[in-house]
Parts: sequence; structure tokens; C-alpha cells
Amino acid sequence: MSTISTKTGDGGLTDLWSGERVRKDDARVEAYGTVDELSSFLGESKHWVKRPETLAILEEIQRDLFRAAGELASRGTPFTDPVLPRDEERLFAYVERFEGELGLKGFVVPGSTVQSAKLDIARTVARRAERRIVTLARDSEVSPALRKYVNRLSDLLFVLARWEEAGEDRIIYVNNK
Repeated sequence: MSTISTKTGDGGLTDLWSGERVRKDDARVEAYGTVDELSSFLGESKHWVKRPETLAILEEIQRDLFRAAGELASRGTPFTDPVLPRDEERLFAYVERFEGELGLKGFVVPGSTVQSAKLDIARTVARRAERRIVTLARDSEVSPALRKYVNRLSDLLFVLARWEEAGEDRIIYVNNK
């Protein structure tokens, strides 16, 4: 018997981790589905990045996103391993560090290397995940820590993309001719 294909979603409903059945286009499903999509794009990015530190951070983020999706997929029941303020603080520390080392001088044209292009796509999916979470938060409780984490994540993905470009001296600014 397969546990992947349950045949219970054929009518447009799915189960949340907390047990409720909801429509597949429910704001909660959209939110955790977009987080899952983001994790998949990060999985692809891991095969392209060249800096070992970037790879390690992407793996950390994927573990965090599993927790974020679990939290989003649990309504009314406290999730046992939620995203915490320290998770957002860790991302913020990375952003500050890389931003300080990069010394960016203006607006950047995304994707001057394959690895930065993959990270920039992930960044835009992170922004979409944040929008889906904001929509969900209009009608449901979403922890402030999770909301801050996802906001900080897109910042981190931006600087990691630039970090990868800097490794090849390939940061291209909009005002470059």
C-alpha cells in the first residue's frame, strides 16, 4: 500500500498536519505549498553554488523551511518545533556579515552567474511565500517569528547570490555600461 498516493485529495481537499481537511486552494495550503516550492528551488541551487559556506547555509535554511511549513500546516494545534526568534536572528547575522563583506554600491542586475541566478529565483519565491503568509495572517494566527524569518530569508538569499557573484568578480550594477 502506498502512503504517498492516498487518493483522498482527488476531490480538491487535503489534510493539514493538525488533522483538519481543507480545500487545496486554502490560504494555509498556498502558504506552506509556496514554502515547499522555495525549499525545492534551494535544493536545485545547492547543486550550482560554488562556495562551501553558501551550501551549508542553504542546507540550514531547508531544515528551517521544513519547520516553517509544518507550523503553517498546523491550525489550532501548537506545532512542536516552530520557527523561533533566534532563527530570524541567525539569518539577520548572516545578512549583516555578507553585506559588510560585499560593500554593495548600488542596484544589482540579478543572475550574472548560474548559481546567483538560481538563488535569485529562490529569493523571488521567498518573497511570494511571504505574501502568501501575510494573506494567511489576515484571518489566522501566524507567529511573528515565522513572519520575520521569511522576510529576512529573502534578504539573505539576495546577499548570498551577490556573495556567489563576488567569488567570480561578476557583480553587475545597473549603472554599469
